[in-house]
Amino acid sequence: MKRWQYEPAADLDQTLIERLRNFPRQPDMFVYGLRSLVALIIRGLLRTYCRFEIIGEENLRNNRSFVLVANHSSHLDTVCLLAGLPLRRLHRAFPAAAADYFFKSVPRTWIATVIVNALPFARQTHVRHSLAICAELLANAGNVLIIFPEGTRSKTGQLQEFKPGIGALVAGRDVAVLPCYLDGAFRAWPKGKRIPRPRKVRLIIGAPLNFGAVLPDKNSNTMIASELRAAVQRLAQQHAGR
Repeated sequence: MKRWQYEPAADLDQTLIERLRNFPRQPDMFVYGLRSLVALIIRGLLRTYCRFEIIGEENLRNNRSFVLVANHSSHLDTVCLLAGLPLRRLHRAFPAAAADYFFKSVPRTWIATVIVNALPFARQTHVRHSLAICAELLANAGNVLIIFPEGTRSKTGQLQEFKPGIGALVAGRDVAVLPCYLDGAFRAWPKGKRIPRPRKVRLIIGAPLNFGAVLPDKNSNTMIASELRAAVQRLAQQHAGR
């Protein structure tokens, strides 16, 4: 019989902020419970305060790994996309968050890791390393990656250009990419405002796309980014005024 040996968690001797900034993170049942509780509260607040509505929810019924790609104009965007997922997938969903913004101060780092389960993404340097981490996540069945290809929140609410990094991530990879459009999030909580306002918010989820047959190169990356932006734009146009 093999002798049992106790092995403490790898991050046991690290400080709280060091453990929070680590990725991938060690499982923590307390964090899982707290994240689930806060998610239920947020979903309830979205339904009542923002009259949150999900259109195209059937496109999320997939046990494989997939990518959610959406426009970005508000801090509500991430919580709305997480609220669109089944609760059972909450701890396997990873929003890519700017490392230079969300992982600098202790309060932001705590919210980003414990509540949102964010993946620290380097926007200026080490971009390839961040993309490699994203690719590893997608290689494991059941993970959900949330990406805002604009890179930062729109100051006007208008859809900006998508950066080619999203193309580099999904080109040649057999993974579903779901374009999403967040309608009303900018009106509810635009950049520069301290608290959200009671405005209706809708999450519109499009049919999945797949770029597994596309050879990954610079031109393909740009093409995929443009195609995904056009898909998000079509969702906005199809549901305008509804």
